[in-house]
Amino acid sequence: MFIRNDDKITTTQTSIFITDTVLGAGILTLPRGVIEAAKTPDVWLSVLLGGFIVIMVTMVMVKLSQQFPNHTVYQYSKRIVGTIPGGILGVCLIGYYIIIAGFEVRIFAEITMYYLLEGTPIWAIIIPFIWVGTYICFGGINAIARVFQIIFPISIFILVLSYFLSIRLFDIDNLRPVLGEGVLPVFKGLKSTVLIFTGCEVIMTLVAHMQHPERAVRATFAGIGIPFVLYLMTVIVVVGGMSVDSVMNSTWPTIDLLRSFEITGLIFERFEFPFLVIWMMQLFCNFTSFYFNASLGISQVFRLKIHPVIFGLIPVIFITTMLPERINDVFKLGDTIGKMGIFLFFLVPVLLTVILLFRKKVLNHHV
Repeated sequence: MFIRNDDKITTTQTSIFITDTVLGAGILTLPRGVIEAAKTPDVWLSVLLGGFIVIMVTMVMVKLSQQFPNHTVYQYSKRIVGTIPGGILGVCLIGYYIIIAGFEVRIFAEITMYYLLEGTPIWAIIIPFIWVGTYICFGGINAIARVFQIIFPISIFILVLSYFLSIRLFDIDNLRPVLGEGVLPVFKGLKSTVLIFTGCEVIMTLVAHMQHPERAVRATFAGIGIPFVLYLMTVIVVVGGMSVDSVMNSTWPTIDLLRSFEITGLIFERFEFPFLVIWMMQLFCNFTSFYFNASLGISQVFRLKIHPVIFGLIPVIFITTMLPERINDVFKLGDTIGKMGIFLFFLVPVLLTVILLFRKKVLNHHV
């Protein structure tokens, strides 16, 4: 099943698609997650190192996907390792996307209930969210990319403005001493850092949808580079503004930082509300991307029409969203997704590339 010519996206849309898929709940939880692992102010070095590792692995994904024009990972994995192993690999990816889609909806619901709609039943927040995502997925990847293009500049503007205004709380001593306990804590923080970049695997389906797949490297570099810079800024601003101990004791450290100051005379004196509204739109982008990729995967692996699949996933995602009972269970699910992400993130592209190169070498040798 080839990709329809009328459902292609431009190079810029591809970059924004990757950014909006990667940039999500991590902004709210990253500082605490990395500090719990590293326990030193050197967490920004963990983000720096983790970002470079992620960029290198995504380049492998792009180069692999470019070998098979108009084919997504669900299709070309079968050609590389065979129908059954490729199908199993596809099912693992689909399961991963469904779980992470449910996780994003749950994080959205938890934040909404905690800060904005206290006392509202959780299902009343989740169901409309999933329905709107379903509606946009129906339009195909082009419709999703256009929605992302509208949300992207607003999100970036509000986020950068929020950080700029919180500079008054910044104290460089909160980030010192640099490497006071050596490099080991930096490596301990790497797992949490790679976790927040989960989502860049979508490039293995996006290259097939690009109008100019030869520009995929440039698109991916920009698409990963923007969240990389923003996550680095988040850690530096939040840890610098709050200190290591305060971040460790906070559930949503980024929001707590924005709640700790007021700007008199501006339209918004308290900046956590515009930040939250924008971030809900960003979480919606995350969810839609994973929802669409799961639907596309089921459609291509099992050779089904995509629209019934999108409908069929609604109850599955709802159940996945409702499974964790408490907020701590949600965070545990996030850690599990991170581990699954690291496994699929490194194993799938690297393993497929090695097998492909080996097969090409053997075939050329026989010729």
